[in-house]
Amino acid sequence: MRYANAQDIFPEDVLALMQQYTDGAYIYIPRKTGTHKKWGENTKSKSETKKRNAEIYAQYKSGHKVNELATRHYLSEKSIERIITLGRKQEQNE
Repeated sequence: MRYANAQDIFPEDVLALMQQYTDGAYIYIPRKTGTHKKWGENTKSKSETKKRNAEIYAQYKSGHKVNELATRHYLSEKSIERIITLGRKQEQNE
């Protein structure tokens, strides 16, 4: 999210009305209903995380230990355990 100057966006009459309520305050204007974006929609983060998790699960299945995977991928052991649990669930559903 980035800040924008209200003077650059709103007509003078709208700006004057807003100043009656929030003179000089920072305000958040939420997106319209139905225009929300899901996490990772604008970037490759979601697909990269999914790929990384699949690699971690494959490494675990090939015999690597949880603590070793945590060190290798700079994650906590608890995070590795969650990834393994998710991998097992996905495998069962296939």
